[in-house]
Amino acid sequence: MTDPPYGRHEYTEAQQAKLRSGRGGVWRIPPSFDGHPRAPLPRFTTMTKADLDHIREFFTTWATALYPALVPGAHVMIAANPLVSPYIAMGLGEAGLERRGEIVRAVMTMRGGDRPKNAHEEFTDVSVMARSQWEPWLLYRRPIECKTVADNLRKYKTGGLRRISGQQPFGDLILSHPTRKSERAIADHPSLKPQSFLRTIVRASLPLGEGVVLDPFAGSGSTLAAAENLGYESIGLERDPQYYKLAKTAIPKLAVLETSVGPAQRRQAE
Repeated sequence: MTDPPYGRHEYTEAQQAKLRSGRGGVWRIPPSFDGHPRAPLPRFTTMTKADLDHIREFFTTWATALYPALVPGAHVMIAANPLVSPYIAMGLGEAGLERRGEIVRAVMTMRGGDRPKNAHEEFTDVSVMARSQWEPWLLYRRPIECKTVADNLRKYKTGGLRRISGQQPFGDLILSHPTRKSERAIADHPSLKPQSFLRTIVRASLPLGEGVVLDPFAGSGSTLAAAENLGYESIGLERDPQYYKLAKTAIPKLAVLETSVGPAQRRQAE
């Protein structure tokens, strides 16, 4: 389960230095919304055909390397956006993972909706692209080894998704919200996802509550914090020294943070 980088260079040392110094680079700083400052966003709309082909090649290579670490039936959940998700999906499929649908995080973002650049007054009734109100999370699985999911669950503890409760299955539409200020104060990362959402999908990823959650692009450790809150074992990988240092302090603080969705669903299941 991970929220990976999508472009060639938004998380390179040079672009991270520009982000941290406030110079921007590939990162654009969106305007404030309802009086609240917004997090930086990488400019995916500037990607060329070569950039998009690179994404496909990268995720083919990445998923091929990941495949042996997955037991049969293990799920892979990857955050994306509508512009790049088709290329990520092609890469995952080429590596041998099977598509199991898509999780829709319903959330208003600051992507899209803008008038043509430098022509706002000339084209007042035009948006260059639709304002994004959802975030796709691609859902894939290493194919099961056994004849049935039940047999695979017995052997590997995987193959399905954990239900919300005995009466409510895990659903692919999850109402969410932008990450709260209280969480950003703990973990200042441009791609930080809210704990309420992460706890919901992390819980679903281990159908019997047994196994290990892996985040190979751990950032500030928010996925690992969600796993910690749920009592799941987890492993994170992060190459940026500053984010690694941040994660060490942020994980225990995020793990105990009260949320309005994740704990309620867990109590309902219990």
